[in-house]
Amino acid sequence: MKAMAYRGPYRIRLEEKNFPRIEHPNDAIVRVQRAAICGSDLHLYHGLMPDTRVGHTFGHEFIGVVHEIGPSVENIAPGDRVMVPFNIFCGSCYFCSRGLYSNCHNVNPNATAVGGIYGYSHTCGGYDGGQAEFVRVPFADVGPVPIPDWLDDDDAVMLTDALPTGYFGAQLGNIAEGDTVIVFGAGPVGLFAAKSAWLMGAGRVLVVDHLDFRLQKAATFAHAETFNFSEYGDIVVEMKKATGYLGADVVIDAVGAEADGNLLMHVTSAKLKLQGGSPIALNWAIDSVRKGGTVSVMGAYGPMFSAVKFGDAMNKGVTINANQCPVKRQWPRLLSHIKEGYFSPRDIVTHHIPLEEIAEGYHMFSSKLDDCIKPVIVFGND
Repeated sequence: MKAMAYRGPYRIRLEEKNFPRIEHPNDAIVRVQRAAICGSDLHLYHGLMPDTRVGHTFGHEFIGVVHEIGPSVENIAPGDRVMVPFNIFCGSCYFCSRGLYSNCHNVNPNATAVGGIYGYSHTCGGYDGGQAEFVRVPFADVGPVPIPDWLDDDDAVMLTDALPTGYFGAQLGNIAEGDTVIVFGAGPVGLFAAKSAWLMGAGRVLVVDHLDFRLQKAATFAHAETFNFSEYGDIVVEMKKATGYLGADVVIDAVGAEADGNLLMHVTSAKLKLQGGSPIALNWAIDSVRKGGTVSVMGAYGPMFSAVKFGDAMNKGVTINANQCPVKRQWPRLLSHIKEGYFSPRDIVTHHIPLEEIAEGYHMFSSKLDDCIKPVIVFGND
């Protein structure tokens, strides 16, 4: 089969790889129809995530048709059109039984925090991802779910990560009616977080980024006030001004490992290849929230050695809520919101890229070319 393969930082290519096989009675093989390139995939592409091995296939956002199932799979059947959450989880451990699917205890021997994630390095279990014609789906009775007939393919692929993660970020903020919410990052997750904040009662939503085309999308899609941090000497001071010098009630870090910032921040919190990114956005969030406020973090980070302003967070009485999104837990509510017209997830999709052109797709997305906000990979077998 054809699959994307990692060859080193900024180097990927389409290769012929072995067809995945059933390795456990509860496995399924899914023929991929849609996949997406996520901002988190760029952390891998840029070499920021530890133990990203040559030959690894990325892609944790995908939908497709069940091609084959193991002998113990009962909840899906060959021919079913399914969406697959980016979390790989067993469904029965201590954490899964509490809905913490992203923290499953049985799917990742290499970490004690995160569970398994498709196509996200060997620190997340080493599972090949869905930027391929076929993918092995473990625990097929608890992860994938048949796609409702009324749901568009692009909406469905957004439900495998970007929309649930953005919604979860707003949930982690514990937004109260009338709250002022700042979202750092106007990528897909930040856009969905900003949109979700309104559903949870926010009175104001402010979005910060440095790309004008993404900020324009934040204004039209999420109806947010927008700020380009490159136009200000200190974006934190500007956020204080915008909030009556108190700070926001809730700040959401939807950036994660690859935050940009001014020269001083890069000198004091340098982006090192040995660590999982820069804490700039997280520090901005801590500085921009009011005393007693809440910081929500669902931007992806690896191990970080440069300083996070934890002392400031402690002295301000800030609550920090953070986790990888337990995707499947969000689906019932989000499917209802989509059906009722509160969300149209496909509205953020800007590009459809054939699998054969995936290397060019990564370059375009990474370099922010052609006003690319969310690229979706399409397959000739669709």
